[in-house]
Amino acid sequence: MKFHIAINLERMSPATDIIAVRDRTLRMIQMADAAGFETAWAAEHHALEMTIAPNPFQILTWWAAHTENIRLGVGVANAAYWHPINLAGEAAMVDLISNGRLDLGLGSGAYQREFDRMKPGLDQKEGYRYLQEMLPLIPALWQGDVAHDGEFWQFPAATSCPKPLQNPVPLWVAARSPITFDYGVANGCNIMSWPLTMGMEEAEKYRVQLDDAIAKAGGWDGKFGMMRHSGVWLDAADRTATMDAIRNVLGQFGNLMMKKGAVRNGFPDPVPLEELDGNARVDPAMLEQNLLFGNPDEVIEKLKRYQALGVDAFIYYASMGLDMVVQERSLNTFIERVMPEFA
Repeated sequence: MKFHIAINLERMSPATDIIAVRDRTLRMIQMADAAGFETAWAAEHHALEMTIAPNPFQILTWWAAHTENIRLGVGVANAAYWHPINLAGEAAMVDLISNGRLDLGLGSGAYQREFDRMKPGLDQKEGYRYLQEMLPLIPALWQGDVAHDGEFWQFPAATSCPKPLQNPVPLWVAARSPITFDYGVANGCNIMSWPLTMGMEEAEKYRVQLDDAIAKAGGWDGKFGMMRHSGVWLDAADRTATMDAIRNVLGQFGNLMMKKGAVRNGFPDPVPLEELDGNARVDPAMLEQNLLFGNPDEVIEKLKRYQALGVDAFIYYASMGLDMVVQERSLNTFIERVMPEFA
């Protein structure tokens, strides 16, 4: 099992210095590069300070200039927000700049609030249709001229300029529903999954969906990735900081998913913690059990369960509004005390 890292530039309040966030984020990526992480993932989100990622290709170009070996993953681009020619060219440029280190992930989107601003009139539940039309077009554009007359995009013969150095570029699909597992596997893509805050049974459900998709396709030689919020602590203070941070960020995340409050100048209205106590998805004991949280020994035992499930790439999701010093200390502990068990 290989290790990946996903991290956002994030500000949970206007008091957070964006320069400090920028510098700490790059330092985390460089730590992962030096430690032998396989891939670093940059997301795409818009108009949110908690996930500052308006163009993942721009972020990866930045990281490429400051790293040596780590692969650079788009995790993930929302197909509905892009034109295929634009996306193919942006991705190929990153592959060129990074000397062939790009992994391209595509998805169908998360927040209706974001769709309302980036693709007005589109129901988030219909985003998968854009993904299905986009997915086969990208590798075709990388190979040469393609004319397309589809439901969402129409264009005369065109190609990607530049072409990527890799042939093929690894493609990933963010999948939670059976239809997306089926489509990703049928198109020879790697699968990235995220059980959010749910327990191991959710990860096991994804494995079943993947195996069903493989059976339908008659085979598959891709990678199965699993992302979890991750925090490794050595003392009670860091444990408390991690648990407080995840509950705070989940309150804002739930606000976005359920549209329970406003977003003001990029910051979602916080949900008071006392309103979250009765919600099983933010119960502290449940979060500590379900997420990749714990001391090094506890984290190792949890990772062995993912390894036994057939996870090829475990994605250490570092972003949860955690104090930046604690965030860096957690990653360092993971590198020094956890990774050697899986060398």
